[in-house]
Order: sequence, then structure tokens, then C-alpha cells
Amino acid sequence: MTAAPDRKELISRLQKDILQWEGYKAPASGTRELVGLGPVEGAFPNGVFPLGTVHELVCGNTEQATACGGFVSGLLSVLMQNGGASLWIGLSGNVFPQTLKVFGVDPDRVIFINLSKDKDVLWVMEEALKCAGLAAVVGEVREIDFKQSRRLQLAVEQSHVTGFILRNWSNKMGTTACAARWKIKPLPSETLDGLPGLGFPRWQIELLRVRNGQPGNWIMEWSQGRFKPVSKPVVKHQELMAG
Repeated sequence: MTAAPDRKELISRLQKDILQWEGYKAPASGTRELVGLGPVEGAFPNGVFPLGTVHELVCGNTEQATACGGFVSGLLSVLMQNGGASLWIGLSGNVFPQTLKVFGVDPDRVIFINLSKDKDVLWVMEEALKCAGLAAVVGEVREIDFKQSRRLQLAVEQSHVTGFILRNWSNKMGTTACAARWKIKPLPSETLDGLPGLGFPRWQIELLRVRNGQPGNWIMEWSQGRFKPVSKPVVKHQELMAG
């Protein structure tokens, strides 16, 4: 009689299979990061940033929406390194294509579509996420429910395209099927060697929810064509008031 497989080994194998189906594929041999986010990637299962899935970024105001746009542009520059185009479906029309060059993205390789209703954005995004030839799809919406997010997730499970939902000026935080929920806030940049002018784009990155991972809070900036962690601690409002 054949011995039953070890229970722990079977569970471990099933967990690895599920993570791969959800977009947590291990990096290629000899590499440690997929998108260059350093310590942020360690918050995800197996330390792998999930590709081929949908990420939700919540924005409470115009400043946060702009910060989210910059952060996602940095991710697009990595996802588009191996070719392919991306689609950006907007509600605001505030994205200025030439600014993508700051993050190493050729605006000619991004298709911009401006719509006025959430339902139209979600329909176009779902159809676009089915196109395996795209590197990524970005969609701006105000609200999205679990059913709608699940349709997007089902689309990427077939095409393995990575999707980003920018929830601009959202009033509620319902449950979604997205692999991760982010909040990106702009931070003042620091000038180089005390010289006058603007420094590199800098953000406070909060991973509010991550499937099978560990939420966290980091400071990152974009310099020399890549993300870099900043060790400066986040000063909370209460600490400022106490000072």
C-alpha cells in the first residue's frame, strides 16, 4: 500500500501553486526584485511583487491622486522594459503625457483614453486587461464594488496583464478582489547638496491591505531612473503637535 504524502508538504505545495495563480511568481534566477521597490516587495508573499493581478490605489484628494499617478508611472517604466504598450483610462484628464518621461516612460507607448463615467472606465479596463499584448492597464474610477473588481481579476488571470485602479476622491473603502490596496501620499523632496531647486519625487507609501502578506509603511523616492528607499522616519501628526 502506497504511503500517503506528507500533509505539510502537500499543504506547502498547494500554497505555492495558489500564490503563482494569484500573480506571485518568483523572480528569474539571479534576481531578487521584480519592480525595484526594495523593502516594499518584502511585504508580499515570498517577497514577490504580484504581477498579472490588479492593484487598488486610493486617493483622497488631488495631491494624492497626482502622487499615485507618479508612483504608477514609475512602475510602468519597469513593466514596459521588455516591450509592449500600456493603456491609461482617465476621468480627470489631468495626466500630461510628457511628464511620463521623468519616470522613463515613452508617452508614445501609452494609449490615453478620457471618459466621464465609472462604468465606462471599468468596461474599457476589463476589455483591455484581456489583451495579453499590453504591459499594464491603468484605470481611474471614483467607486468600484467587489463584483466589478472580481471581473477585472478574472480578466488578468487569463492574460497575465497587470492592472492598476486609481480610486480618485473615493468616499468609501469597500471590499474588493484586488491583490493589494495602496495609499500614496506626496512628501517634500530634498534638494541635492543644498542647491536651490526641486529634488526627486518622494512619496509615503502605505500598503493598507495585501492578500497573504504584511501591510506596512515606507518612504520611497524616484531618482536616477529607479525607486530608492529613504530611511528618514515618517513624522506623525501627533508627534508634530507634541513638539
